[in-house]
Order: sequence, then C-alpha cells, then structure tokens
Amino acid sequence: MTTSSPSTEIAILAGGCFWCLEAVYDELAGVRGVKSGYIGGEVANPSYEQVCSGETGHAEAVRIEFDPDVISYADLLEVFFAIHDPTTLNRQGADVGTQYRSEIFATTPEQRRIAEETIARLEAGGAFGRPIVTRVSDAGEFWPAESYHDDYFVKNPWSGYCQAVIGPKVAKFRKQFSGRVKSEG
Repeated sequence: MTTSSPSTEIAILAGGCFWCLEAVYDELAGVRGVKSGYIGGEVANPSYEQVCSGETGHAEAVRIEFDPDVISYADLLEVFFAIHDPTTLNRQGADVGTQYRSEIFATTPEQRRIAEETIARLEAGGAFGRPIVTRVSDAGEFWPAESYHDDYFVKNPWSGYCQAVIGPKVAKFRKQFSGRVKSEG
C-alpha cells in the first residue's frame, strides 16, 4: 500500500541503525509518523535478534508516513543523504553488517525514478568524493520492529549509543535543516 489517505504517502529508507533515522525523521516537518522495522529479507516477521545476526537478509529501515503537500519525497531523500554515509557498503560507523546497508525501498515507480535521479545527480556532482553504494529496490513486505525500538532516542537519551551516535546525527540535522524542523507547540 502506498498511501494511507489522499494527502499521505509512505517512504521506506535504510541507512544504518533505524534508531538514528527515526530520531531525525520524527523531527522533520511534514512527517506524520516513523516506524522502525525490517525489509528486504527472506524470513517472515523477523525478530531484532534474527536481523542482527545478518543471516535473514533484512535491512534495518524506517517507514515514514509523510504529507507530500508539506514535504516532497525528494526532500526526504535530501535529508537521507545528509545524515548517513551512502559510500560505505554494509556499514555505518561501527555498525557493520548487511542489516546496516544503505538502501531506498521505493513504494511507487515515481519514487524509484526520483531516487535514481537523486543518486545520479549526487554522483555527477561528486557530492561525497567516493561512489555512492545506496541501492534502489522496490519495497516488499515491511515488518515493524518490536515496540521497545519505538522512540528509542527519546526514551534513552543518556545511553552511550544515543549520546555518541544518534545525538550528533540529530544535531547535524537540526543545524543543516533548521528551517524544516517541526515547530514545538
């Protein structure tokens, strides 16, 4: 399913640990909801432990419900490429394994076109100084992660991972995209 209402669309992105992506996209204006989960693998309804083994083929990903009248899919991808390293194969920082790959799971042919054009534009401009390894695939079944992953950064701000990895990504996002951060209140 690609939409849940006339003014809502779904994007599915994998760019390392889903806690990082969720924390950023939760703050982006036009995003109505973010759910961490698993996609792209061979096992039905996998557990976090199964995915972390690297043996299921799934990527940690986020399912983003957004209002295209407020933010475009291309804008979601702009944030995506700014908050992770799309040049490292199967890793983001210290997180290593196929579950941490960079992959865009298109839910429509239009999303696939936009994703492929975005990557081509970034490559042509030498945006990262190295080849982009982000794959573009058609979205398959998205399996929601266990509920304890929901709002992980908000619920665990003092954990070492949140302070060392997620916090800096959120700070970078807030600085680089200050005009797109949801207003409070």
